[in-house]
Amino acid sequence: MEKTRKKNLPAEERRNVTVEAVIDLAATTNPGDITTAAIARHMKLTQGALFRHFPNKEAIWQAVMKWVAERLMSRIEKAAAGIESPLEAMQAMFLAHIAFVSEHPGAPRMLFGELQGAKATPAKRLAHALLKQYAERLNELIETAKSRGELPNELDNQAAAMLFIGTIQGLIMQSLISGDIDQMRQAAPGVFAIYRRGIACSELEK
Repeated sequence: MEKTRKKNLPAEERRNVTVEAVIDLAATTNPGDITTAAIARHMKLTQGALFRHFPNKEAIWQAVMKWVAERLMSRIEKAAAGIESPLEAMQAMFLAHIAFVSEHPGAPRMLFGELQGAKATPAKRLAHALLKQYAERLNELIETAKSRGELPNELDNQAAAMLFIGTIQGLIMQSLISGDIDQMRQAAPGVFAIYRRGIACSELEK
């Protein structure tokens, strides 16, 4: 009965299940090595059934990037909602991002894979758009923190936002290399504390 139900999912749900299957595979497989045959096999479907919902592999990858972008931004926005202090909101976003990755380790592997690719694919454009949207949100918080005296006026907003994202990426890369996701979650609060002290230093440009 369960097998029959899975084979007769509505189109939108089938697409979401496919995206989640790709992210699951990416947690243990180089994204560049994931084939449509592997995806279909993972889902216990034929490739023909897979292509009834996606015209080609590129469309699947685009859907994956859209899924990652929407869910990650929703997660960090929800974490920061209602927090008055911009720096405390940034901390909540930092930890929420790490939590998201720990739950979906294939997501950053897909993101890194697209950003490293030479071709300007729709999926790569979505990855760039995600980073731009993320940086803009951080810039808003940094500006608000400056206006409230939480951060020095001389702080370079772009550099601070880049360092925020880069610090998360560094933690992710170390966890992927070591294969220890728990290490990333345990280290995140202490790493953010160091980042926070760094951007709050009034001697940054002296």
